[in-house]
Amino acid sequence: MNHILPRVEELISDLKQLMPSHYQEDTFQSILSLLLQGKAEIPHHCQTKSESAISRFLNHYQWSTIKVIRKSRETILNLILSQRKKGQKPILQVMLDLTTLEKIGKFPLFKDLVRVYNHKKGLHIILLYLVIGKWRFPWSFRVYRGKGTPSPSQLASKLLNTIPKILTRNFKIYVLGDTGFGTINLIKKIRGKSFNHHAIVGIAKSRTLKDGRKVSEVKNKGEQVYLNGLDQPVFLSWVWLERDGKRVKRFVISTKQMKGETIARWGKKRWQIEGFFKTMKYRFSLHRFGQKNLLGVYRWLILSFVAFLLAYWTYLHLDKNDKIDWFINAKSALILLFPHILFRALFKQLITLIPWLNQHGFDLCLIRCKI
Repeated sequence: MNHILPRVEELISDLKQLMPSHYQEDTFQSILSLLLQGKAEIPHHCQTKSESAISRFLNHYQWSTIKVIRKSRETILNLILSQRKKGQKPILQVMLDLTTLEKIGKFPLFKDLVRVYNHKKGLHIILLYLVIGKWRFPWSFRVYRGKGTPSPSQLASKLLNTIPKILTRNFKIYVLGDTGFGTINLIKKIRGKSFNHHAIVGIAKSRTLKDGRKVSEVKNKGEQVYLNGLDQPVFLSWVWLERDGKRVKRFVISTKQMKGETIARWGKKRWQIEGFFKTMKYRFSLHRFGQKNLLGVYRWLILSFVAFLLAYWTYLHLDKNDKIDWFINAKSALILLFPHILFRALFKQLITLIPWLNQHGFDLCLIRCKI
């Protein structure tokens, strides 16, 4: 994986050039460095920039958020395309899921963005997540605004439009999702002429089939069935999952004919995105936004995703085969990609120790080495 780090360094260089001034470039790097350190209350922990400087950068300064997204996607796309091989097209998994970034208190400036859904108050995000082999990348997201606005499955349909044509030409696309994305309209879109992908999604046990049976009444894994409202057949299976110490049955349908156990295996793969959400929230502070306007929140989410990518690419660069330790990989990314920010923060801490050192007969002196 030695080819990854140069691409990541090139990306960081390109992103820095998008900043209108050296001051904003420095703030940009400081925020990414703090996200990599997993600092939950970012402004209060920053050693290299003031809280007001970070607030101005996120909420007011005129740097292009969309260009940051485009540059990041360009790097993702190039890395995915590097996985192309001669012969049969590899499978690219497109995962769809909704997560809530829970918030407490009032948010009058956010209108209908912070609201209650499924008994949870917060910002409700539908994410499109790409997986090929052991490679995984967040690609795009939309915010669900509640009743009377596009539903999660409708937003997922819009997210599918963001997948570049070059990916659909070079990979077989399997769209994975839970029961919220098993709607007839979304399945029709996935299988339509403009996409022609395959869907492997969850389905409620109470859904009725054209022959009058409920999904829960199907006895054979891999059985061909017809959903009401869908002319083409789907193939039904199920998986057993552990929930609160109990085994629960979850049903899965596939638009591609496969054995029952194969459908079940693909259905389980969808749960990878749950681990990603936990990592984003508790390692990269995705839900810790405290900005004063919508632009600030949007930028926070984007930079949180960028920090995840930097840590993940560092893991791939180090070519470790063991289980990902996000703390270690984020720290490694910080050392490899932002050593100057790390040193400045460390130096500032050392300066505060000078009075104590002097009291005990010591002095602190930094000597520049000739190279």
